Amino acid sequence: MNTIQGPAIFLAQFASDETPFNSFDSICQWAASLGYKGVQVPTRDSRLMDLTLAAESQSYCDDLNATAAKHGIQISELSTHLQGQLVAVHPAYDDAFDGFADEHVRGNPEARQQWATEQMYMAAKASARLGLKAHATFSGSLAWPYLYPWPQRPAGLIEQAFEELGRRWKPILDAFDEAGVDLCFEIHPGEDLHDGVTFERFLKEVDFHPRANILYDPSHFVLQHLDYLAFIDHYHDRIKMFHVKDAELIPNGRSGVYGGYQSWVDRPGRFRSIGDGQVDFKAIFSKLTAYDFSGWAVLEWECCLKHPEDGAREGAQHIRDFIIRVTDKAFDDFAGSGIDQATNRKLLGLERK
Repeated sequence: MNTIQGPAIFLAQFASDETPFNSFDSICQWAASLGYKGVQVPTRDSRLMDLTLAAESQSYCDDLNATAAKHGIQISELSTHLQGQLVAVHPAYDDAFDGFADEHVRGNPEARQQWATEQMYMAAKASARLGLKAHATFSGSLAWPYLYPWPQRPAGLIEQAFEELGRRWKPILDAFDEAGVDLCFEIHPGEDLHDGVTFERFLKEVDFHPRANILYDPSHFVLQHLDYLAFIDHYHDRIKMFHVKDAELIPNGRSGVYGGYQSWVDRPGRFRSIGDGQVDFKAIFSKLTAYDFSGWAVLEWECCLKHPEDGAREGAQHIRDFIIRVTDKAFDDFAGSGIDQATNRKLLGLERK
Protein backbone atom coordinates (compact mmCIF):
# COMPACT_ATOMS: atom_id res chain seq x y z
CA MET A 1 0.00 0.00 0.00
CA ASN A 2 0.96 3.64 -0.54
CA THR A 3 0.69 6.57 1.82
CA ILE A 4 -1.45 9.30 0.23
CA GLN A 5 0.61 12.37 -0.63
CA GLY A 6 -0.19 15.73 0.88
CA PRO A 7 -1.42 18.04 2.00
CA ALA A 8 -1.70 19.98 -1.27
CA ILE A 9 -3.89 22.94 -2.18
CA PHE A 10 -5.69 23.96 -5.39
CA LEU A 11 -4.67 27.55 -6.10
CA ALA A 12 -7.59 28.59 -8.32
CA GLN A 13 -9.70 30.04 -5.51
CA PHE A 14 -6.77 31.94 -3.98
CA ALA A 15 -4.98 33.63 -6.90
CA SER A 16 -5.58 37.39 -6.97
CA ASP A 17 -3.83 40.70 -7.63
CA GLU A 18 -2.95 41.02 -3.97
CA THR A 19 0.29 39.81 -2.37
CA PRO A 20 1.09 36.97 -1.74
CA PHE A 21 -1.47 35.57 -4.17
CA ASN A 22 -0.29 37.38 -7.31
CA SER A 23 2.73 35.30 -8.34
CA PHE A 24 3.73 31.66 -8.38
CA ASP A 25 6.74 32.32 -6.15
CA SER A 26 4.87 34.16 -3.42
CA ILE A 27 1.82 31.89 -3.42
CA CYS A 28 4.09 28.85 -3.03
CA GLN A 29 5.77 30.55 -0.08
CA TRP A 30 2.34 31.24 1.44
CA ALA A 31 1.18 27.63 0.92
CA ALA A 32 4.38 26.28 2.46
CA SER A 33 3.95 28.54 5.50
CA LEU A 34 0.62 26.78 6.18
CA GLY A 35 2.20 23.33 5.95
CA TYR A 36 1.26 22.38 2.40
CA LYS A 37 3.61 20.11 0.46
CA GLY A 38 2.01 20.48 -2.96
CA VAL A 39 0.14 22.98 -5.13
CA GLN A 40 -2.34 22.20 -7.89
CA VAL A 41 -2.01 24.93 -10.50
CA PRO A 42 -4.79 26.35 -12.73
CA THR A 43 -3.48 26.91 -16.24
CA ARG A 44 -5.77 29.84 -17.14
CA ASP A 45 -4.26 32.25 -14.61
CA SER A 46 -1.26 34.05 -16.11
CA ARG A 47 -0.23 35.28 -12.68
CA LEU A 48 0.73 31.69 -11.85
CA MET A 49 1.89 30.16 -15.12
CA ASP A 50 1.99 30.48 -18.91
CA LEU A 51 0.54 27.31 -20.41
CA THR A 52 1.77 27.98 -23.93
CA LEU A 53 5.32 28.50 -22.70
CA ALA A 54 5.13 25.45 -20.43
CA ALA A 55 4.12 23.30 -23.39
CA GLU A 56 7.07 24.53 -25.46
CA SER A 57 9.90 25.12 -23.00
CA GLN A 58 11.56 22.57 -20.75
CA SER A 59 13.65 25.28 -19.11
CA TYR A 60 10.49 27.22 -18.17
CA CYS A 61 9.02 24.09 -16.59
CA ASP A 62 12.29 23.42 -14.77
CA ASP A 63 12.13 26.96 -13.41
CA LEU A 64 8.56 26.42 -12.18
CA ASN A 65 9.58 23.23 -10.40
CA ALA A 66 12.63 24.95 -8.92
CA THR A 67 10.54 27.87 -7.68
CA ALA A 68 8.21 25.49 -5.89
CA ALA A 69 11.07 23.38 -4.55
CA LYS A 70 12.85 26.30 -2.89
CA HIS A 71 9.80 26.59 -0.63
CA GLY A 72 9.62 22.84 0.01
CA ILE A 73 6.65 22.55 -2.37
CA GLN A 74 5.90 20.30 -5.36
CA ILE A 75 3.50 20.91 -8.22
CA SER A 76 0.98 18.10 -7.69
CA GLU A 77 -1.01 18.55 -10.91
CA LEU A 78 -2.14 21.13 -13.44
CA SER A 79 -5.80 22.01 -14.05
CA THR A 80 -7.70 22.88 -17.23
CA HIS A 81 -11.18 23.00 -15.72
CA LEU A 82 -12.14 26.12 -17.69
CA GLN A 83 -10.70 24.94 -21.01
CA GLY A 84 -12.15 21.44 -20.63
CA GLN A 85 -15.57 22.99 -20.10
CA LEU A 86 -15.28 24.59 -23.53
CA VAL A 87 -14.59 21.33 -25.35
CA ALA A 88 -18.36 20.76 -25.23
CA VAL A 89 -20.82 23.61 -24.66
CA HIS A 90 -24.57 23.44 -25.25
CA PRO A 91 -25.80 26.58 -27.08
CA ALA A 92 -27.85 27.55 -24.02
CA TYR A 93 -24.56 28.28 -22.24
CA ASP A 94 -22.65 29.95 -25.06
CA ASP A 95 -22.75 33.43 -23.55
CA ALA A 96 -22.21 32.25 -19.97
CA PHE A 97 -19.06 30.29 -20.82
CA ASP A 98 -17.60 32.61 -23.46
CA GLY A 99 -15.57 34.46 -20.84
CA PHE A 100 -13.52 31.32 -20.16
CA ALA A 101 -11.91 31.60 -23.60
CA ASP A 102 -9.42 34.02 -25.16
CA GLU A 103 -11.06 37.12 -26.58
CA HIS A 104 -10.27 36.29 -30.21
CA VAL A 105 -12.55 33.20 -30.18
CA ARG A 106 -15.46 34.59 -28.15
CA GLY A 107 -18.76 34.66 -29.98
CA ASN A 108 -17.58 31.87 -32.29
CA PRO A 109 -18.46 28.46 -30.79
CA GLU A 110 -16.56 26.47 -33.41
CA ALA A 111 -13.37 28.51 -33.00
CA ARG A 112 -13.78 28.42 -29.21
CA GLN A 113 -14.00 24.63 -29.21
CA GLN A 114 -10.88 24.35 -31.38
CA TRP A 115 -9.05 26.75 -29.06
CA ALA A 116 -10.08 24.67 -26.03
CA THR A 117 -8.91 21.47 -27.71
CA GLU A 118 -5.52 23.03 -28.46
CA GLN A 119 -5.31 24.13 -24.83
CA MET A 120 -5.80 20.51 -23.78
CA TYR A 121 -3.01 19.35 -26.11
CA MET A 122 -0.71 21.96 -24.58
CA ALA A 123 -1.70 20.83 -21.08
CA ALA A 124 -0.63 17.27 -21.90
CA LYS A 125 2.79 18.49 -23.06
CA ALA A 126 3.21 20.83 -20.10
CA SER A 127 2.28 18.10 -17.61
CA ALA A 128 4.88 15.79 -19.15
CA ARG A 129 7.58 18.49 -19.04
CA LEU A 130 6.82 19.09 -15.37
CA GLY A 131 7.08 15.38 -14.60
CA LEU A 132 3.43 15.05 -13.56
CA LYS A 133 1.36 11.88 -13.73
CA ALA A 134 -2.21 13.24 -13.61
CA HIS A 135 -4.17 16.24 -14.86
CA ALA A 136 -7.50 17.78 -13.76
CA THR A 137 -10.27 18.93 -16.10
CA PHE A 138 -14.00 19.12 -16.80
CA SER A 139 -15.76 17.16 -19.55
CA GLY A 140 -18.05 19.95 -20.69
CA SER A 141 -21.69 19.20 -21.42
CA LEU A 142 -24.02 18.80 -24.35
CA ALA A 143 -26.87 17.01 -22.56
CA TRP A 144 -27.04 18.90 -19.24
CA PRO A 145 -30.13 20.97 -20.17
CA TYR A 146 -31.99 17.65 -20.59
CA LEU A 147 -31.06 16.28 -17.16
CA TYR A 148 -34.68 16.04 -16.02
CA PRO A 149 -36.85 14.09 -18.48
CA TRP A 150 -39.58 16.69 -18.92
CA PRO A 151 -40.54 17.32 -21.60
CA GLN A 152 -39.95 13.73 -22.56
CA ARG A 153 -36.59 13.36 -24.27
CA PRO A 154 -36.58 12.17 -27.89
CA ALA A 155 -35.27 8.63 -28.31
CA GLY A 156 -31.51 8.59 -28.83
CA LEU A 157 -30.85 12.16 -27.63
CA ILE A 158 -28.58 11.22 -24.73
CA GLU A 159 -26.86 8.49 -26.69
CA GLN A 160 -26.01 10.95 -29.46
CA ALA A 161 -24.74 13.51 -26.96
CA PHE A 162 -22.32 11.03 -25.42
CA GLU A 163 -21.25 9.75 -28.81
CA GLU A 164 -20.27 13.31 -29.76
CA LEU A 165 -18.62 13.90 -26.38
CA GLY A 166 -16.51 10.79 -26.89
CA ARG A 167 -15.59 11.86 -30.42
CA ARG A 168 -14.28 15.19 -29.14
CA TRP A 169 -12.32 13.78 -26.23
CA LYS A 170 -10.81 10.63 -27.79
CA PRO A 171 -7.93 12.44 -29.60
CA ILE A 172 -7.25 14.49 -26.47
CA LEU A 173 -7.03 11.29 -24.42
CA ASP A 174 -4.62 9.90 -27.01
CA ALA A 175 -2.43 12.98 -26.59
CA PHE A 176 -2.36 12.51 -22.82
CA ASP A 177 -1.52 8.85 -23.32
CA GLU A 178 1.41 9.84 -25.51
CA ALA A 179 2.53 12.21 -22.74
CA GLY A 180 2.19 9.49 -20.09
CA VAL A 181 -0.39 11.47 -18.08
CA ASP A 182 -3.81 10.43 -16.74
CA LEU A 183 -6.61 12.82 -17.69
CA CYS A 184 -8.90 13.06 -14.68
CA PHE A 185 -12.43 14.37 -15.15
CA GLU A 186 -13.94 15.98 -12.08
CA ILE A 187 -17.32 14.31 -11.62
CA HIS A 188 -19.39 17.45 -11.19
CA PRO A 189 -22.96 18.73 -11.72
CA GLY A 190 -23.14 20.90 -14.81
CA GLU A 191 -20.88 18.43 -16.64
CA ASP A 192 -22.15 15.50 -18.66
CA LEU A 193 -19.90 13.39 -16.41
CA HIS A 194 -21.65 14.07 -13.10
CA ASP A 195 -22.04 10.61 -11.55
CA GLY A 196 -20.92 7.01 -11.99
CA VAL A 197 -23.49 6.12 -14.64
CA THR A 198 -22.55 9.05 -16.88
CA PHE A 199 -18.84 8.27 -16.44
CA GLU A 200 -19.55 4.71 -17.58
CA ARG A 201 -21.44 6.02 -20.63
CA PHE A 202 -18.43 8.13 -21.51
CA LEU A 203 -15.98 5.26 -21.01
CA LYS A 204 -17.85 3.18 -23.55
CA GLU A 205 -17.69 5.99 -26.10
CA VAL A 206 -13.90 6.33 -25.71
CA ASP A 207 -13.35 2.56 -25.84
CA PHE A 208 -12.51 2.39 -22.13
CA HIS A 209 -9.44 4.52 -22.75
CA PRO A 210 -6.80 3.86 -20.06
CA ARG A 211 -6.19 7.60 -19.62
CA ALA A 212 -9.87 8.41 -19.00
CA ASN A 213 -9.90 8.68 -15.22
CA ILE A 214 -11.59 10.43 -12.31
CA LEU A 215 -10.94 13.40 -10.07
CA TYR A 216 -12.86 12.32 -6.96
CA ASP A 217 -14.54 15.13 -5.02
CA PRO A 218 -17.06 13.86 -2.43
CA SER A 219 -18.70 17.26 -1.96
CA HIS A 220 -20.47 16.95 -5.32
CA PHE A 221 -21.87 13.58 -4.31
CA VAL A 222 -23.22 14.90 -1.02
CA LEU A 223 -25.20 17.54 -2.94
CA GLN A 224 -26.63 14.81 -5.22
CA HIS A 225 -27.41 12.51 -2.28
CA LEU A 226 -25.09 9.91 -3.88
CA ASP A 227 -23.16 7.38 -1.77
CA TYR A 228 -19.63 8.78 -1.99
CA LEU A 229 -18.05 5.83 -0.16
CA ALA A 230 -19.66 3.20 -2.38
CA PHE A 231 -18.51 5.26 -5.38
CA ILE A 232 -14.91 4.49 -4.36
CA ASP A 233 -15.71 0.78 -4.27
CA HIS A 234 -17.08 0.96 -7.82
CA TYR A 235 -14.47 3.18 -9.44
CA HIS A 236 -11.30 3.04 -7.33
CA ASP A 237 -9.26 1.74 -10.26
CA ARG A 238 -10.09 4.94 -12.20
CA ILE A 239 -9.68 7.42 -9.31
CA LYS A 240 -6.31 9.09 -9.90
CA MET A 241 -6.93 12.49 -8.26
CA PHE A 242 -8.65 13.63 -5.08
CA HIS A 243 -10.11 16.99 -4.05
CA VAL A 244 -10.66 17.31 -0.32
CA LYS A 245 -13.77 19.48 -0.18
CA ASP A 246 -16.62 19.44 2.32
CA ALA A 247 -20.37 19.96 1.85
CA GLU A 248 -23.69 19.55 3.58
CA LEU A 249 -27.20 18.73 2.43
CA ILE A 250 -29.94 19.75 4.84
CA PRO A 251 -33.26 19.59 2.96
CA ASN A 252 -36.28 21.35 4.40
CA GLY A 253 -39.97 21.83 3.71
CA ARG A 254 -39.31 24.47 1.09
CA SER A 255 -36.29 23.25 -0.89
CA GLY A 256 -34.14 20.20 -1.54
CA VAL A 257 -31.47 18.93 -3.91
CA TYR A 258 -32.37 21.35 -6.73
CA GLY A 259 -31.90 24.38 -4.49
CA GLY A 260 -34.75 26.58 -5.67
CA TYR A 261 -32.42 28.96 -7.61
CA GLN A 262 -31.28 30.35 -4.26
CA SER A 263 -27.87 31.79 -3.44
CA TRP A 264 -25.33 29.36 -1.98
CA VAL A 265 -25.81 30.49 1.60
CA ASP A 266 -29.56 29.74 1.41
CA ARG A 267 -29.42 26.44 -0.49
CA PRO A 268 -30.11 23.17 1.39
CA GLY A 269 -27.01 21.78 -0.31
CA ARG A 270 -23.95 23.98 0.05
CA PHE A 271 -20.17 23.69 0.05
CA ARG A 272 -18.41 24.11 3.37
CA SER A 273 -14.86 24.50 4.54
CA ILE A 274 -13.25 21.19 5.42
CA GLY A 275 -14.40 19.96 8.82
CA ASP A 276 -17.57 22.09 8.81
CA GLY A 277 -19.73 19.85 6.60
CA GLN A 278 -21.00 16.28 6.53
CA VAL A 279 -18.29 14.43 4.58
CA ASP A 280 -16.73 11.51 6.47
CA PHE A 281 -13.14 12.10 5.44
CA LYS A 282 -11.74 9.48 7.83
CA ALA A 283 -13.71 6.82 5.98
CA ILE A 284 -12.67 8.22 2.58
CA PHE A 285 -8.97 8.28 3.44
CA SER A 286 -9.25 4.74 4.82
CA LYS A 287 -10.90 3.44 1.64
CA LEU A 288 -8.51 5.21 -0.71
CA THR A 289 -5.53 3.94 1.29
CA ALA A 290 -6.86 0.38 1.28
CA TYR A 291 -7.31 0.60 -2.50
CA ASP A 292 -3.70 1.82 -2.80
CA PHE A 293 -4.42 5.35 -4.05
CA SER A 294 -1.01 6.93 -4.51
CA GLY A 295 -1.96 10.46 -5.56
CA TRP A 296 -2.31 13.74 -3.71
CA ALA A 297 -4.92 14.85 -1.20
CA VAL A 298 -5.63 18.37 -2.53
CA LEU A 299 -7.66 20.91 -0.60
CA GLU A 300 -10.19 22.70 -2.78
CA TRP A 301 -11.59 25.50 -0.70
CA GLU A 302 -15.15 26.56 -1.44
CA CYS A 303 -17.37 27.78 1.37
CA CYS A 304 -20.27 30.21 1.53
CA LEU A 305 -19.44 31.21 5.12
CA LYS A 306 -15.78 30.96 6.10
CA HIS A 307 -12.92 33.19 4.95
CA PRO A 308 -10.69 31.37 2.43
CA GLU A 309 -7.46 31.99 4.33
CA ASP A 310 -8.96 30.45 7.47
CA GLY A 311 -10.19 27.51 5.41
CA ALA A 312 -6.73 27.04 3.91
CA ARG A 313 -4.98 27.16 7.29
CA GLU A 314 -7.40 24.72 8.91
CA GLY A 315 -7.47 22.50 5.84
CA ALA A 316 -3.74 21.78 5.91
CA GLN A 317 -3.97 20.46 9.45
CA HIS A 318 -7.11 18.46 8.73
CA ILE A 319 -5.50 16.71 5.76
CA ARG A 320 -2.34 15.95 7.75
CA ASP A 321 -4.53 14.33 10.40
CA PHE A 322 -6.51 12.30 7.83
CA ILE A 323 -3.51 10.90 5.93
CA ILE A 324 -2.73 7.35 7.05
CA ARG A 325 0.95 6.41 7.15
CA VAL A 326 0.69 2.84 5.95
CA THR A 327 2.13 0.03 7.97
CA ASP A 328 5.10 -2.00 6.76
CA LYS A 329 4.12 -5.11 8.70
CA ALA A 330 1.02 -7.06 9.71
CA PHE A 331 -0.35 -6.17 13.14
CA ASP A 332 -0.42 -9.83 14.16
CA ASP A 333 3.17 -10.65 13.18
CA PHE A 334 4.01 -11.06 16.87
CA ALA A 335 1.80 -14.17 16.95
CA GLY A 336 3.50 -15.92 14.04
CA SER A 337 4.28 -19.54 14.84
CA GLY A 338 6.95 -20.10 12.22
CA ILE A 339 5.11 -23.15 10.84
CA ASP A 340 6.54 -24.44 7.58
CA GLN A 341 4.96 -25.95 4.45
CA ALA A 342 5.13 -29.50 5.76
CA THR A 343 3.38 -28.52 8.99
CA ASN A 344 0.69 -26.68 7.01
CA ARG A 345 -0.02 -29.85 5.03
CA LYS A 346 -0.22 -31.79 8.28
CA LEU A 347 -2.64 -29.27 9.79
CA LEU A 348 -4.85 -29.58 6.70
CA GLY A 349 -4.91 -33.34 6.96
CA LEU A 350 -2.94 -33.77 3.74
CA GLU A 351 -0.07 -35.64 5.42
CA ARG A 352 -1.45 -38.48 7.52
CA LYS A 353 0.52 -41.35 9.03
